[in-house]
Amino acid sequence: TRSRHSSTRLTMNFRWFVGLLLLLCSSSRAAENDAHLLSSKEILNQFAVEGKDLTVQYRIYNTGSSSALSVTLKDDSFPDDQFEVVRGQQTVRWERISPGNNVSHALIVKSLEAGTFNFTAATVTYTPSEGAAEKTSFSSAPGPRMIVAGRDFDRQHSPHILDWSAFALMAAPTIAIPFVMWYSSYSRYNAKSKKA
Repeated sequence: TRSRHSSTRLTMNFRWFVGLLLLLCSSSRAAENDAHLLSSKEILNQFAVEGKDLTVQYRIYNTGSSSALSVTLKDDSFPDDQFEVVRGQQTVRWERISPGNNVSHALIVKSLEAGTFNFTAATVTYTPSEGAAEKTSFSSAPGPRMIVAGRDFDRQHSPHILDWSAFALMAAPTIAIPFVMWYSSYSRYNAKSKKA
């Protein structure tokens, strides 16, 4: 009876295993037919500077085999006391993104203070297929970045027109005075040589 009980139990376990395996295979095939979104967030500026525009670009790619529906991109990572939105929106919505296609969005913000800021990921919510449950994914995160003070940036990267103008005014007498003295003596010498 013991071997018969073990054999029955083994058969039941095998049936559960096969059933579970079939369920996983069918759900993975259904998932293969769904939309799958990959998203990125990048800072396009070479330097992040206090008081200057900072361009943030978002890209969303549909790598799945069906359209992503009701796609919403939301980025609440810019606190109102540290950033001012200059152009664009922090929440954007697309009705659908077809398979193999991508969409992009740009947001321009202005940093109100200098220091290190951690640029975190944006949230993307979408419906992977008709009648499916809403899915949430996250974009890539640019990470911590130094926001340089405006005066320090200007000191290092401005054309220094005022500085060069002051230098030219200070250097002009050292060039003009010897030229005037030379021209005066040259004129006198030419005048004497023409009389002789």
